[in-house]
Amino acid sequence: MLNKLLILLFFLGHFINKAQTVTPDDDYVNDNVLKYDDYVYKSNLKTIQFHESSWDYAAPIIELNSAQQIQLSFDDLDGDKKNYTLTFVLCNADWTPSDLMASEYLGGFSDVNIFNFAYASNTFQKYTHYDILFPQTNMSFTKSGNYIMYVYIDGNKDNIAFTRRMMVYDNKVSLLSTFRQAMSDGEQFNKQHIDFTISANAYDLNNPYKDMKVVLTQNYRWDNAVTDIKPTFMNGSQFTYSMDDASTFNGGNEFRYFDMRSLRFLTEKVANIYRDESNKNHVVLYPDELRANKSYSFYNDLNGNFLIKNRETQGNVDLEADYVYVEFFLPYANPVTGGNFYVMGKLTDWRMNKNSKMTYNYQRVGYEAKLYLKQGYYNYMYVLSNDATKTGDETVTEGNHWDTENDYNILVYHRKFGTYYDQLIGYAKLNSLKR
Repeated sequence: MLNKLLILLFFLGHFINKAQTVTPDDDYVNDNVLKYDDYVYKSNLKTIQFHESSWDYAAPIIELNSAQQIQLSFDDLDGDKKNYTLTFVLCNADWTPSDLMASEYLGGFSDVNIFNFAYASNTFQKYTHYDILFPQTNMSFTKSGNYIMYVYIDGNKDNIAFTRRMMVYDNKVSLLSTFRQAMSDGEQFNKQHIDFTISANAYDLNNPYKDMKVVLTQNYRWDNAVTDIKPTFMNGSQFTYSMDDASTFNGGNEFRYFDMRSLRFLTEKVANIYRDESNKNHVVLYPDELRANKSYSFYNDLNGNFLIKNRETQGNVDLEADYVYVEFFLPYANPVTGGNFYVMGKLTDWRMNKNSKMTYNYQRVGYEAKLYLKQGYYNYMYVLSNDATKTGDETVTEGNHWDTENDYNILVYHRKFGTYYDQLIGYAKLNSLKR
């Protein structure tokens, strides 16, 4: 009996330890369970770009029944040809799946094959580049709202490659927004506040406190999105959101940047470029510095985005930009307890996971990370997270300034009585400098 008990305890301990080592934000989840968020399931997939097609830095947001399209592109580092297909799931305002069937929110086909592909040329890293535009003539969205686009392989929807969030809006209400400094004590110089009014003169908003939801995002980050906000004042069909700390964000700082459009010349932020014995390119960035106690200085940035570019070629940069190991280093006197530092931006899909997590180097006295990135010009920042709230805080690394240039999105959702999904009935963009 004692031996059986010891064996049982051994296996129980083994499974507990195994469970503790698996986190929901592993960089490549590869468990074939659809996640209603931006995830990469295969480690061979890189440089996933997903945006409204008219501008490379746009969010993946389009208007219902318009000519706007979403552009998707990505690289497969296996360098072979695979059969990739994309499809969609309509989600509620909180990104849980709706109760509707695909035929109720998609017109035409619900699955679209990705036929456009080409192989890399003149690069040490082999890869296959895929791209597609949608909606298409044989596939359209019939309802507004949140959508999860997911790509799967060889016709098997359980063999998921990656997922991406996107939105389709149908403006049935009008939005008037303003930007200002925060007014709370001690926050007026480091926080940004959004006031806005929703007007629904031509749209019936029954029970708005229950059926209407408002979401605010900063620079298309979802880790710090505001999702629980109620109107401060209501006057007939007008709903005013002001004097509410919920719509206040850290101002942050202008994003850090580095330029590796050329692998022949050292740029301002690049300390060294070399190629290892495996013919892999490496770019070593100069050590960064903590900016929390430094004065604010404006410069133009990409608000966390990146540009793919190879200055040594006049051809197709999507196919002739090589891949590079980029080495980051942030001096820090002692390792933090109860949290971790992450490299944050579109270069890490705005996610805090094992791919973007930094490790402490006791010999160098600071945090370091290495990312495998395609040649180009990149924005990034460092954030600290306690890994319980899943929110990144830039305060100790970047500092916060009320006059930092940031983009904001205001999203208004409504669930009409008798329906089973949340419409996206209002969408507006706001920039902190263009006011």
